[in-house]
Amino acid sequence: MTAQLIDGNALAARTRADVARRVQALKARGITPGLAVILVGEDPASQVYVRHKVKDSEEAGLHSVLERHPATLPEAELLARIDALNKDPAIHGILVQLPLPRHIDSARVLEAISPAKDVDGFHVASAGALMTGQPGFWPCTPYGCMKMLESIGYELRGKHAVVIGRSNIVGKPMAMMLLAKSATVTICHSATHDLAAFTRQADVVVAAVGKRNVLTADMVKPGAVIIDVGMNRNDEGKLCGDVDFEAVREVAGWITPVPGGVGPMTRAMLLVNTLEAAERS
Repeated sequence: MTAQLIDGNALAARTRADVARRVQALKARGITPGLAVILVGEDPASQVYVRHKVKDSEEAGLHSVLERHPATLPEAELLARIDALNKDPAIHGILVQLPLPRHIDSARVLEAISPAKDVDGFHVASAGALMTGQPGFWPCTPYGCMKMLESIGYELRGKHAVVIGRSNIVGKPMAMMLLAKSATVTICHSATHDLAAFTRQADVVVAAVGKRNVLTADMVKPGAVIIDVGMNRNDEGKLCGDVDFEAVREVAGWITPVPGGVGPMTRAMLLVNTLEAAERS
């Protein structure tokens, strides 16, 4: 068996096209969805991510604002900028690129964003809405993973899903989204004894720990769906995920590649969240 690929690039392109169509419909009513992206500091990876996000936004027809600030920006000034954007009717979504410099309290900054404009889905109100099944914004990475499962017509009801990772950004919300689809969910993490004992039972595995080869072929149930959220570098410096891709694809039924898998869908779901924020307004 060789797993079928879940093509994140192709699915993201279709998602962006749908967003662009809906944006034009809003513009016809005099509303242009607006996204503000705030970058503090010179982190190279963050600069790349921000550049892609702004490019995606502009290509979809959104009004995009990029604010670049030096790493020395005082926390109080950042909070003041967020307050101003919260009050700006032309801005429907606010994204503060993480990580932030050490002197800035990331939690305080994220909680300063209005829940109505929290298109990253990181606010405690967004987390609470996800937990209780209320309307809100879902974090973009797990949201993208769910769309990838949906794209292959996978029925999650009654399936066993294992999420490797318990972060607030991916692991925990991923588990809640899978649970909402009536999957039986196990969350594994760094303190889990015998990880393979859990993954071998799983119909779906979501690997999201940022560690190369955390999931190998001998840990996978034949025919399982593997979603690889990891972003790492191999010994040759090439981008890779958390999954031993070449070996696991010979056992799994479906698998996402890295690059070209979850990453493009994360960016696409940011556009979806921003569009929906404008539609709700």
